[in-house]
Amino acid sequence: MDKKEITRLSLAAAHVRLGILEGVYNAQSGHPGGSLSAADTLTALYFGIMNIDPKKPADPARDRFVLSKGHAAPGLYSTLANRGYFPVDDLKTLRKSGSHLQGHPSLGKTPGVDMSTGSLGQGFSVACGMALSFKVGGTAQRVYTILGDGELAEGMVWEAALFAPHYKLDNLCAVVDNNGLQIDGNVADVMSPYPIGEKFAAFGWHVIDGVDAHDFTALTAAFGKAKETKGKPTVIVQKSTKGKGISFMENLAGWHGKAPNAEQYATAKAELTAVISSLEQGGAA
Repeated sequence: MDKKEITRLSLAAAHVRLGILEGVYNAQSGHPGGSLSAADTLTALYFGIMNIDPKKPADPARDRFVLSKGHAAPGLYSTLANRGYFPVDDLKTLRKSGSHLQGHPSLGKTPGVDMSTGSLGQGFSVACGMALSFKVGGTAQRVYTILGDGELAEGMVWEAALFAPHYKLDNLCAVVDNNGLQIDGNVADVMSPYPIGEKFAAFGWHVIDGVDAHDFTALTAAFGKAKETKGKPTVIVQKSTKGKGISFMENLAGWHGKAPNAEQYATAKAELTAVISSLEQGGAA
């Protein structure tokens, strides 16, 4: 991947992070930590990997995306807005009465949302069903889904993990966003999912382990390998940073589901605006 493409994606991701901040701050509610950790993955998918068209959000031929960790909705909404599905200014209406941007993704309410999610484990299961339907129908759509590492404690996840290799769903790519933290603390202490990659491999998945979730070259290469894999589904186990991009939120479980106050908002916005300015200047150089 050349420098120009990395800059393009990095700039898009910075805007996605700014949108996450705007949404959660204006709502004074929401989940910034896990949205920020997945922001680069969402950017890689929607700005590079997936076959989608914001002008035709219901196109039957499009690839599908399911945010299985549905509480990270601010990240998905900001990605969709910055990709052109709806105005970026709508992000300020997050969780407000009458808004199409509620606390968890809702199918049919928000342009670009392919599945209602929020109850952990269900999104992953539905993604498997989508992939099977495309396999049976003989069509070319791919299905992508992001799970949280804390979500792996759900039994439904492992039922789906059995299902996908059994039906050879090589059109399915799951991403485990391993930021190491959940609402109650370190995932290793609450209910350890480790070793994540070895567990999925034992279930018959093609595993791409240890991918840097904030490196667009690594992300793009991993998604490319997933697409090339035949006969089995792929899981990308990525190492990410909770709260990535906002210094005082990084690696702190307390920012799993908390909104910044006015002073924190100003600090975070200044940090993200500086990143955007730097990338814009670098891209123009």
